[in-house]
Amino acid sequence: MGIGGCIIVFAVGAILTFGVDWHMSGVNVDVVGVVLMAAGLLGLCAYVAVFRRRRYPGGRVPGETIVEERRSYDV
Repeated sequence: MGIGGCIIVFAVGAILTFGVDWHMSGVNVDVVGVVLMAAGLLGLCAYVAVFRRRRYPGGRVPGETIVEERRSYDV
């Protein structure tokens, strides 16, 4: 699940917790919303942690060829 999916799960949980006023027999809608918000937040934190680990220090990929261009202008 990517960032978009985590945000959608969090938003659905917030809507169920704070925006819905109906009740179902045997299901607490507020608890379901809190669980969805926690799952969305946990997924977002996990995604950010994995994404941060993928980045290379210095912003350069090992083995990458560096091309340097120099221009000189005669005036």
